[in-house]
Amino acid sequence: MSTSKTAETAPPITTVAVVGLGYIGLPTAAILATNGLDVIGVDVNPRTVAAINNGDVPFVEPDLGVHVAGAVSQGRLRAQLETPAAEAYIVAVPTPFQADKSADMSYIAAAARAIAPQLRGGELVILESTSPPGSTRRLAELILGLRPDLSLDGADGKPVLLVAHCPERVLPGRIMIELVTNDRVVGGLTTEAAEAAAALYGVFCQGEIHLTDAATAEMSKLVENAYRDVNIAFANELSVISDNLDIDVWELIRLANHHPRVNILQPGPGVGGHCIAVDPWFIVAADPENSSLIRTAREVNDSKPGYVVDQVRKAASDIDRPVIACLGLAFKANIDDVRESPALEIVRRVAELHPEAEILVAAPHKDHLPKVLAGIPNVRHVETDKAVEAADVVVLLVDHDKFREIDPASLEGKRVIDTRGFWR
Repeated sequence: MSTSKTAETAPPITTVAVVGLGYIGLPTAAILATNGLDVIGVDVNPRTVAAINNGDVPFVEPDLGVHVAGAVSQGRLRAQLETPAAEAYIVAVPTPFQADKSADMSYIAAAARAIAPQLRGGELVILESTSPPGSTRRLAELILGLRPDLSLDGADGKPVLLVAHCPERVLPGRIMIELVTNDRVVGGLTTEAAEAAAALYGVFCQGEIHLTDAATAEMSKLVENAYRDVNIAFANELSVISDNLDIDVWELIRLANHHPRVNILQPGPGVGGHCIAVDPWFIVAADPENSSLIRTAREVNDSKPGYVVDQVRKAASDIDRPVIACLGLAFKANIDDVRESPALEIVRRVAELHPEAEILVAAPHKDHLPKVLAGIPNVRHVETDKAVEAADVVVLLVDHDKFREIDPASLEGKRVIDTRGFWR
């Protein structure tokens, strides 16, 4: 019989270590700290650690700066390079896909190796990183392999380690709101682990917390994003078909969505970010024989940047030394995150395809070019108005609010490729 305590009888957790202080880890650390817990953030990047300890945020996310600055000033949040002893650990490290589209589990493995020496028994370890089914169990096996004196169920009188999965379900640009208001799914390797994790998230989560097993919780996040990916693929495929038939795809979708059981999403230049562009591949890798629809949706969305690049090529084909303004680099509006961004990929490919052209990039949430573009000699980062004024071809890639300030009259006489339906 297990000797572990349930969430109802265990003393409340007061000290949490958050491993990985990126777009999910830092907001989670900050919201826990502002709700009265002592939080130690752990990151491998010294600049990130220094920025947080100074009360600063190393990326753009509305309202996060207030939470971080407040928590640091109150002594509730600090950051460091080494993993400390704590009552609970939240692992929020990257899980990118590899060349074969399978998940790169090396960051999770590194977190396990860092956590294992700090354990005494009774701790809660939560994997929050988006992961393929079985990843939470694999995390536990890695830790227990290093700490055979611990167990998941109290067998042979060994101290218990509680291990659970709680995937993030937030939208960049609204993270600090949705961390609090969204429902959460918590899956444990044991019932006790799920209950303990739910109690911890209940410190700040006002939404309902749904308990399940770890593998189902892992799959739930992948399914949510695969569903959206399939819907976006339908919209993106419609946009290509509509172009060929000389139909306004945004008008088409608007009319179709008047049907009470139709809700088509909006097309764009592709799909990016750390979730929708990645998570469906984890399902495909888990069961390649039975995931043909999910695979096809990914292939449709991955092909859309190439379609946009071809549109740019046609628009600039008869212009000697064209100036091409590319508006936006992020994977979605009003943030600076360029992970898996189709806009970034389009700019890179346009610049390489047109070495004679001047590529002017307007990215209002970034003050410099990302590394992938910084070494390309014909690409420059400029202000939005200067890019539009100088351009022969204007390519709208991201629907930042800043771009809504562009006067449509300034586009007269220019060749415009509007991937977001701004200027229909």
